[in-house]
Amino acid sequence: MKKVYFLQTCDTCKRILKEVNTEGFELQNIKEHPVTAAQLAKMFAISNSYEDLFNKRSRLYNSLGLKDKNLSENDYKNYLLEEYTFLKRPVFILEDEIFIGNSKKVIANLKEKIG
Repeated sequence: MKKVYFLQTCDTCKRILKEVNTEGFELQNIKEHPVTAAQLAKMFAISNSYEDLFNKRSRLYNSLGLKDKNLSENDYKNYLLEEYTFLKRPVFILEDEIFIGNSKKVIANLKEKIG
């Protein structure tokens, strides 16, 4: 399976999608087509962490005061299912590997893997 979860209005996502060869990838704009519980479960099965999938730079994260709370994995899961902006993006799934976020290291590893 080759899939990308991204946000169409995110300039960083747009830049990365131009940089990375996405041929053969299914692209899912998470605003138009929110991540389902089954999709999130698949991401978790590979990453073993809802927290790793969680965007702690989200405006909503700060406005809800979540940084001051001790969130459990289940809390992260529930927030991810409730609000698309909580997903750290982009998320690339390449068979049994997952690449989460937009750090230079993550994108470099992804590009190396894709070839």
